[in-house]
Amino acid sequence: MSKLTLDRILQSQGFGTRKGCREMISDGEVAVNGEIVSNFKLTFETTGLELTIFGESWPYREHVYIALNKPANFECSRKPSHHPGVLTLLPEQFNWREVQPVGRLDHDTTGLLLMSDDGAFIHAQSSPKRHVPKVYVAITAEPVTEELITLLMAGVQLNDEPAPLAAVHCKKLGENELEIVLEQGKYHQVKRMLAAAGNHCASLRRSEIGGLKLAEMGLAEGQWCYLSEQQMALLVSVQ
Repeated sequence: MSKLTLDRILQSQGFGTRKGCREMISDGEVAVNGEIVSNFKLTFETTGLELTIFGESWPYREHVYIALNKPANFECSRKPSHHPGVLTLLPEQFNWREVQPVGRLDHDTTGLLLMSDDGAFIHAQSSPKRHVPKVYVAITAEPVTEELITLLMAGVQLNDEPAPLAAVHCKKLGENELEIVLEQGKYHQVKRMLAAAGNHCASLRRSEIGGLKLAEMGLAEGQWCYLSEQQMALLVSVQ
């Protein structure tokens, strides 16, 4: 547990600069555990702390762990160049507290994206050493054949890779629909593997990370949610 002054607590939660947070407190816009507090110098234990800011409930979180159902034409970057960044889909407070994507999805790829401000979590989930499986559903330009699946499972050679890259699992879902499971997370990997195997990716969606399944989360495209302890366990339990 830690004890902090109220202005520092608000700043840690992404409500702006210390000066701005102090003004919010002085203006009576902040309640702690249901009681309005106007003195920014008061200290509070952060564990279990319930804030109400501008009438909206904001439970204190040391770190945030978020799942987003990413739509197409959003960049997984804090400094996007050609399309809006995924942070524009989240409350402004997350930008202030430097939430960032865990890995990247191409701007035209949709589906499950994790985001956090916990550097250790981001590193652990992104590290190839942990072999976190990621499941993608690809719509292909040409029909999915047994030969295609065999090639993807055996491994295909990409131009800038020293060795062939293989899918962990691969199965046909429809005439032009393929589910593919990867662990490496290389740049444009699904698209490049399909091209190297003689097909082409028309659209791509990530449906699962570790044991976390987008279909079970009830998120429409563009929607997000905090990860529960049970959902976090589906990620951290993957070795």
